[in-house]
This record gives sequence, C-alpha cells and structure tokens, in this order.
Amino acid sequence: MTGWRKGKRLAAGIVASLIVFLEANPPATAAGPMPLGPSGLPLPRFVSLKADKINVHLGPGKNYDVRWVYTRAGLPVEITAEFENWRRIRDSEGSEGWVYHSLLSGRRTGLVTVKDKTELVPTRDAPSADGKITARLQPGVIAIVKECNGSWCRVSGDQFDGWIEQDRLWGVYPNEKLD
Repeated sequence: MTGWRKGKRLAAGIVASLIVFLEANPPATAAGPMPLGPSGLPLPRFVSLKADKINVHLGPGKNYDVRWVYTRAGLPVEITAEFENWRRIRDSEGSEGWVYHSLLSGRRTGLVTVKDKTELVPTRDAPSADGKITARLQPGVIAIVKECNGSWCRVSGDQFDGWIEQDRLWGVYPNEKLD
C-alpha cells in the first residue's frame, strides 16, 4: 500500500472515530446535555472543597509542584477537566490548578458576590424581590445551596436561611435549576 493510501485510510479512521465520539459525547448547548468527563459526570460542574487544607498542583499528579493551598472548606470551585483521579478546578477569581478527586465534595455551595464591596446582599423569605428580607450577607460569605429555580436560590448558613438572586452567587450557573 502506498503512503498516500495509508494516509487517506488513517484520516478516514480518525474522522469516523471523531464522529462516534461526538455522537456519544455531544457538546453542551442551551437545549442539550453537557458533555461527560471520564468519571461519567458532566463537565464543567460545580463542587466544593472538602477540607480546610488542599494543595493545588500545576498538573494532574503529586509529582507536579504545588501552586497554592486552599484553606477554606466549603469553597465552591468549578471542575473544568478530569484526568484519572485528578480534577482541574477553577475558583471564583479564575485561578486554575489540579486537585485529587477525594478532596472535593459534591455538596453545592455558593459564594456571595457583589458589584460594590460595601454592598450587602439580602436573603428573602420567598423567591421574589417582594419577599421579606431575612438577612443581609457580606461579599465572600459561603452558603449551602439547597435549591435553585433558575432565577433565585434558597441558601443557608450560620444564622441565615432564605432566597437570594441567583446571579449573586458564584457556584451556580445562570438559569440552572437544582432540587
């Protein structure tokens, strides 16, 4: 077989493999499912840090240098990639690195965000701007996300439980619904 034919057959095989892969792992769309990672879970997805001290590595393995250390359990992070038992995560500031999967929790949390650092974010007794204010949260407060309806999320934490506008939380996607 000539080199040209081998190349043509190889290219055809690659295209066929790509088609099979894309059919099994469709890209994320507003109307369709998110792609699945090797773990069988969607990518990207939000999780939270399980421990108070978590090393973040440059690459997927302990042999890679530690970039920094998280010291806040419950902090929401977004998993953007998977490699074996390692997860590439991104935090609310956009920093990325790799952590071992067992240091992450599927428990959903949200980080309260504001446009102005002096602003306090109200929680309400109902998922509506007309709801009675039950608390006012400072930026950076971590809340447990109990449910979201696409516009509002019910959150709780030390001395608060109520509804917050969904776009005031980092740790949930826009229009995401959670039960």
